[in-house]
Amino acid sequence: MNRSRAVRSLAAAVSLLPLLAACGSGSHSHSATGGKTTAGSSGQLDVPADANADLRKQYLLENAIAACMKKQGFTYTPVAPEDPAASWATDGADYALTKKYRQKYGFGIFSGIVYPDDAGAPGSAGARKDSGKTPNAAYVETLTPDQKTSYNKALGTPPDPKTGERNWTGCQGDANKVAYGSASAQDRSTRTASQNQANAQALNGDPKLVALAQSYASCLRKEGVSVTTTQPTGIGDMVRLQALGSAPAGAGGVSPVGEDGNTGKSLSKKDALPLLTKDIELAMQDLQCGKAFRAAYFPKFLKAPTSGGGAG
Repeated sequence: MNRSRAVRSLAAAVSLLPLLAACGSGSHSHSATGGKTTAGSSGQLDVPADANADLRKQYLLENAIAACMKKQGFTYTPVAPEDPAASWATDGADYALTKKYRQKYGFGIFSGIVYPDDAGAPGSAGARKDSGKTPNAAYVETLTPDQKTSYNKALGTPPDPKTGERNWTGCQGDANKVAYGSASAQDRSTRTASQNQANAQALNGDPKLVALAQSYASCLRKEGVSVTTTQPTGIGDMVRLQALGSAPAGAGGVSPVGEDGNTGKSLSKKDALPLLTKDIELAMQDLQCGKAFRAAYFPKFLKAPTSGGGAG
């Protein structure tokens, strides 16, 4: 699972983001079990029997894109969308899996330098290499420049408010109508944003979550960790984001760029190793302090998600 994100968005299930990930040279998605899942010999994905309504629409969307592109003379391999519950498993939704992850990678800030060949380590060379292994990216690379232009036109582009276009063009636009009906992508995105806000207000106003967040914060303070928010939607990501913000230049496996525009050196493995040890310690303190909070938060969050989530 790609953990380079600072904040994940479950709202993507009904917004524009699934289509961005679906583009021919985009990043890979995962199945509910965490593995890459692609279409079978029929060129279509089988929809899991336990998929909820939103997830089913994403499967339908991918299959519709593939069918449309085939009619245009191109190959598009539909990629299974990620189950929201699985996507948060090692971000706190599953305590055991999150503990196992953090015991090795911490918050993932320095692990890519210490474990450069480990595809599970954020920012590692292995993770970057693995992210490009998609059937569609490989297929696009076989096309001539003119064919790539035609492929991209057939696949389509997102809505452009400047031109008043409210829907995707090309096959992604056609697939949108198949999966989501007549409502425009722009309208769906607006409705999703409104629902996200309502869900966040509900989570932040939940008496049980508020009380557990206060206990979480008290535990962190006893460990000497700074607390900048006690909102249920914010406290779960707070320590990780603070650690990320205070990390030295060259962390994350990405070479820093100075004010003069010149690229500096990333941290060496020798320098990153003790920083990873401290990162693991902090990540585990955060996990333990927030154990009761996350156990109550995620079941509610997954039923009514909001952008970000805040409980990683």
